[in-house]
Amino acid sequence: MSKRRMLVIGAHSADFVWRAAGAVATHNAAGGEALVVALSYGERGESGELWKQPDQTEENVKRIRHDEASKAAAAVGAEFQAFDLGDYPLHVGPQEVDRLAELMRDFAPHVVLTHPEKDPFNPDHPAAHAAVSRARLLTSGAGVASGFRTAPPSEFLVFEPHQPELCDFTPTVYVDITAVFDQKLAAMTHMAAQQYLQEYYAQRADQRGNHARKVTGNSEIRQAEAFQRLLPNVVESL
Repeated sequence: MSKRRMLVIGAHSADFVWRAAGAVATHNAAGGEALVVALSYGERGESGELWKQPDQTEENVKRIRHDEASKAAAAVGAEFQAFDLGDYPLHVGPQEVDRLAELMRDFAPHVVLTHPEKDPFNPDHPAAHAAVSRARLLTSGAGVASGFRTAPPSEFLVFEPHQPELCDFTPTVYVDITAVFDQKLAAMTHMAAQQYLQEYYAQRADQRGNHARKVTGNSEIRQAEAFQRLLPNVVESL
């Protein structure tokens, strides 16, 4: 049986760390394979600590961000790739969508994770969602026989945004990350350019763990991550 493959696509290099590092680690611990793609490094709008350094340059910021994200991905057992499309604003044109679709055909993920469609505070996140959604459709050929190379349709979920109540995000899936929470903490520590988010997302994992305990009655769940399915999941029975 082939490994179950997960593809996580963020607008910026650190997005996967805060929102889905635990799910990635859990996936890989179960024998899966995960690929993380950043459409940009977040070098202009999400690297504030680095820009405080004297004589800083954009290329050096991108180099540091690539190194941080690669180490964070390795901490949860994933591979990291960057498209380096630039941020604030992130523009994903037709050629870049085709590039993303080709990557999806090659990797053939069973599940794809990305940003929600709406985010009133970050213009790059909806741009990433639109690109991923279109590339995924082009990859699968709408799930029917096509005159071009396709991959089977994947599950499609969005990860939790910074302020879910303002992004029309309603959790439909909680992933218990208790057993791999130390890996998520390690991944977050690698993203030194955004240290201010580490405490916030550690607390969010505790909060979602509380919600997951209430849903399941399982008192052993301490931390969790929340996701929203965009497509129904198909099962053989309930």
